[in-house]
Amino acid sequence: MRLFAYFRSSTSYRVRIALNLKGLEYDIVPVNLRTSEQSAAEFTARNPFGGVPMLEADGRDRAQSMAILEWLDEAYPEPALLPSGIEDRYTVRELTYAIATEIHALNNLQVLKHLRGAMGHSEAETDEWYRHWLARTLDPVETRLAQLGTGDFLMDGRPGLFEVVLLPQLFNARKLDFDLSRHPHLTRIEAACLALPAFQRAHPDNQPDTPQ
Repeated sequence: MRLFAYFRSSTSYRVRIALNLKGLEYDIVPVNLRTSEQSAAEFTARNPFGGVPMLEADGRDRAQSMAILEWLDEAYPEPALLPSGIEDRYTVRELTYAIATEIHALNNLQVLKHLRGAMGHSEAETDEWYRHWLARTLDPVETRLAQLGTGDFLMDGRPGLFEVVLLPQLFNARKLDFDLSRHPHLTRIEAACLALPAFQRAHPDNQPDTPQ
């Protein structure tokens, strides 16, 4: 497998975590988003979405991180990213897709570039946009976790799909100095994940294209 990725891309980060949790071997192929390598004709010929991650696996180029995560769980079912029970799977999906669709979709690099460029917003205004959507979703996710009475992980005493998608957004939140003091359940899960080698190896600070 080869993972075309950018060290600080949250969607690349989530796929790295999943690959590591499943114990799969893969090579990183850096794609520099800052210099728009993802928009080059050679890359878009393989991935018309023009973004990362892209996973080259089993003779196919696979785009879109959430689809990649689902494929990984079906192709390599152990350890599973989703719990076995239908209601537990719903709970994981509810919280996971809130983060994937209500935070990342609004705060990805393409949106931020458009806000700063065509829309003419300042860096401070763009950061405020980012923090607003973080709070809009992390607050109810924290409330739901309190209702569920979770421990170090959401389900089954180990990390799964929720943690895979959560950790990159908490990394981004800290980068933007977002106040996480009101989110003890989220930060407890974060700490438990960061103690695990699979998450440590996937961290943006530990990638081949991380600036030295």
